[in-house]
Amino acid sequence: MAKRVRGLDVGTMNLAGAVQDDKGNIKIKLMRHCFLDIDVNPFTKKMLLQQKVQYVELGKKVYVLGESAFELANIMNKVIRRPMKAGVMSPDEADAAPIFGLLVEAVIGKAEEPNTPCYYSVPANPIDADFNIVYHSGIIAGALKNLGYVGKEMNEGHAVVFSELAEQDFTGIGISFGGGMVNVCVAYKTIPAVAFSTSRSGDWIDKNVANVLGINQTRAAAIKEKGVDLKNPKTREHEAIGIYYRNLINYTITNIKAKFESAESVPQFPDPVDIVCSGGTSLIGGFVDVFEEELKKVDFPIPINKVRLAEEPLNATAKGCLLAALNDAEMEQEQQESEAKPKKNTK
Repeated sequence: MAKRVRGLDVGTMNLAGAVQDDKGNIKIKLMRHCFLDIDVNPFTKKMLLQQKVQYVELGKKVYVLGESAFELANIMNKVIRRPMKAGVMSPDEADAAPIFGLLVEAVIGKAEEPNTPCYYSVPANPIDADFNIVYHSGIIAGALKNLGYVGKEMNEGHAVVFSELAEQDFTGIGISFGGGMVNVCVAYKTIPAVAFSTSRSGDWIDKNVANVLGINQTRAAAIKEKGVDLKNPKTREHEAIGIYYRNLINYTITNIKAKFESAESVPQFPDPVDIVCSGGTSLIGGFVDVFEEELKKVDFPIPINKVRLAEEPLNATAKGCLLAALNDAEMEQEQQESEAKPKKNTK
């Protein structure tokens, strides 16, 4: 291809960049979407370099980036800072925009050619929060422009459909359980029939678990990620996590049902469809089992074949964005080749 397009998943907890290599393989680079400002002196900077910790200096401040920030925050009992909050760029973070640009560069690099297309994920309109994505999308597009890309937004749930439902003719339900939001897309042959988001997701679980256990939110997230089985909780902390997970899943299913039933124009699915779950919040043990249990409690309006996780839950959205970009680039190239062919004289 003339330009090596990119796919970018802009998540509250993780950033993921996708590109296709010369052999046609999709490569994903994943990074925690967070940072931590620290007091620094020559000795501290030397230690950061020796430990190969990724950090940047902006003005008189030093920021540790990505996984290193998350680990340091847990060691120091501090709360990590994040460019995004509740699924969109945080209005409370003055340093969000410049840090975000550095993190994006870390996962997709600079464009090899000017104006290279990059499809990036955005949330659908939320049903339980009052905001729009204009500012959020503008910050992402601006960061991409600085790196030489032309950004094009793509609904996050729709990206999951592109990534995971090709064998089902891109028909089914794609759900991205991210850090800040849950994004849902019900699609029929690539066309979104219903798309929405909710403000309850991984952060909502962490916040509530932290409140009931008397710990900070970063610590609650670390406990959740160390290995919890929703079907077999071993500690009080695990039990609290399981309670809020079950509530989140039921809330999501109930809202899909309500949204689908209230939509003015929806397709009739002749055959049962798959529900594919992705995102970091879906990685916990027993997630699919609990989802299936909660699904049985609801008179769901769509016939369901099975519930499954995406092949690579953390990478599904970035992969879907890349596949959409590749598809559009291929169509554009075919059109250009068609227009370049000499016209036949019909006289």
